[in-house]
Amino acid sequence: MSGKLTGVGVGPGDPELVTVKGVNALRDAAVVVVPVMAAPDGTDVGEPGRAEATVLHYVDAAKVVRVVFALNEREDRPRREAAWDAAGSRVAELLRAHGMVAFATIGDPNVYSTFTYLAQTIGALLPGTVIETVPGITAMQDLAARSGAVLAEGTEPLTLVPVTAGAAVLKEALEGPGTVVAYKFGRLAGEVATALRETGRTESAVWGSALGLPEESIRPAAELTGGGPLPYLSTLIAPARRDGGRGGKL
Repeated sequence: MSGKLTGVGVGPGDPELVTVKGVNALRDAAVVVVPVMAAPDGTDVGEPGRAEATVLHYVDAAKVVRVVFALNEREDRPRREAAWDAAGSRVAELLRAHGMVAFATIGDPNVYSTFTYLAQTIGALLPGTVIETVPGITAMQDLAARSGAVLAEGTEPLTLVPVTAGAAVLKEALEGPGTVVAYKFGRLAGEVATALRETGRTESAVWGSALGLPEESIRPAAELTGGGPLPYLSTLIAPARRDGGRGGKL
């Protein structure tokens, strides 16, 4: 009998932003896997991640299984691959033992999510496994709601850029039309500020981190400086250039 692995988007951090369908998927699963970062020796760092903290608002802790993923390994590819193999094997064990497993991921499971790689691994290890996803609210949606920034109007394009690809990629997007959203830019905050300034996109831009959490910060992008890195999961919205007319781009 085939098992079922469901990737559940649990939003950017605010437990009230988990969908009803997401809560039902978490509760219906026999086990809920949450990803945790690896310490230098490859073991569990011991600190609860954002996904785990959100999940615990809806399911009993006894049902939650922490699995180490190479979330913070970008340089050592062999180490990263070994960590992925170990994580995939652990989730495969859980599927064989319990049948229905949910994997909780911040944001949406189909947008820059760890779940994508896990699903590929499980598909190879357990070919008969049913793999599904439950969409989640993304950080850009939450930041737009909390800051009042409009993501897109009329025929405007919306571009999403992970700044882990480099600030040059962000600058190229900012030189184009429409709204640009940047993810994971905290370590390159100074370069992001420069790209905004050089493309004339600073004035209406906003950034935020820890959305929906006690340490939440939402600030104008004009306050970005090169004074030091920001939280890794910081999000930036640089709205499209608009003339203020209503419905002008319909």
